[in-house]
Amino acid sequence: MIFTQYYLDCLSQASYLVADEGTGKAVVIDPRIDVDEYLDEVRDRGLTVEGVINTHLHADFISGHFEIAERTGAWIGYGETAETEFPVRRLAEGERISLGEVTLEIMHTPGHTPESISVLVYEKPDHTVPYGVLTGDALFIGDVGRPDLAASFGHTPDKLAPMLYDSVHNKLMALPDATRLFPGHGAGSACGKNISTDTQSTIGDQRRSNYACRPMSRKAFVELVREGQEAIPNYFPYDAARNRQQRDPVDIDALVRPLELDAFMALRAGGAVVVDARDQQSFSAGHLRGALNIGTEGRFAETAGMMVEPGSSILVVTDQGRERETVTRLVRVGLDDIAGFLPRPETAMAQVPGETAQAPRVSVGELDSALRDGRAAPVVVDVRGGAEREGGFIEGSVHIPLANLPERMDELDADRPVVVHCAGGYRSSVAASYLRSRGFQDVADLVGGFNAYRLASS
Repeated sequence: MIFTQYYLDCLSQASYLVADEGTGKAVVIDPRIDVDEYLDEVRDRGLTVEGVINTHLHADFISGHFEIAERTGAWIGYGETAETEFPVRRLAEGERISLGEVTLEIMHTPGHTPESISVLVYEKPDHTVPYGVLTGDALFIGDVGRPDLAASFGHTPDKLAPMLYDSVHNKLMALPDATRLFPGHGAGSACGKNISTDTQSTIGDQRRSNYACRPMSRKAFVELVREGQEAIPNYFPYDAARNRQQRDPVDIDALVRPLELDAFMALRAGGAVVVDARDQQSFSAGHLRGALNIGTEGRFAETAGMMVEPGSSILVVTDQGRERETVTRLVRVGLDDIAGFLPRPETAMAQVPGETAQAPRVSVGELDSALRDGRAAPVVVDVRGGAEREGGFIEGSVHIPLANLPERMDELDADRPVVVHCAGGYRSSVAASYLRSRGFQDVADLVGGFNAYRLASS
């Protein structure tokens, strides 16, 4: 058997290739839209992709099923209850897919979404203990999938959470302890609240250590998995809808287009969103007015999906040599209307000094002084998640998680000075640039974030 896990750190997303070495038949499970990595391995090993399986209709990234199918002729498979606008192979409970000796078996595990499936992998068809189970977003290491992401399609958490209980406790926990567990996501994903940094485990380990897998009533499970969930990123419903729809395969290379400065500025004037993917220091030193600072050193794609309205035309500013990477990461979350990028951005911006600005940043000492200044004191906005804030916060600060900022910025007074902070500084630079792009005149971010504030206060 050939078994490969591909783990994408910036989206905490795992996808898989399973193949039979004897026959060369392969299946790809939960592929992202940039599919070259899978197809390169297929070519190098002399394999044939028979099918692409999505464990569910993904909300946090655009699946690459069309891209693989176009280049290999593979069928596209979903759980039998999946509602798609294109033809799929409907995979039924207990259905077996033979790749030769290597055999896959479908297990219907709804709850994260109604059509969710898990895929059992057997090295030989007569084995009674599976080599592993690919659980998608039903069961993670240390957590389970949240049951509220399909609410925009009419599937309420009240309906899905009991399904998830049955999938986890009555199906997945019924597998042998030695069965390896391969989840769809790791730590940092918004699809769960307590996901481990590990990328594989076993059913036995999860039975002992996963809070949601311990013996409990259905009612207790439902209450447990629904509490403490962070805000859903804005792009999730958009991506879930896109993954249901028929679409043409995306040619990422065709989207990596250099633009002359005049053309770039004309598109900007016409309403295209400028995503400046450089680090905070470079952005602070000089950027195009109205640009969003979403640096590639952080959770770039997920954050861009939170802050950029889906369907927007996007202009990219990034470090030289990182143009394709930046565009690829945007496309992964469905931000694929890329108008082009600005070559040699610092040199180009020097030619339009009237269109550039610097981004104010304040130190902890400067913030303390400003807060003691009574009437001139700034509004401090904390854009961390709820669980982070429970560990401490700046007294008097306003809590608006970054994912909620676009819909909640009206709670802030655009005429008052604002200082934004997160844990370390990445998200606060994003939030500060977003507020400036929406007309806030006096916005700074806190250097070092709450970590620096707490250290200075200790």
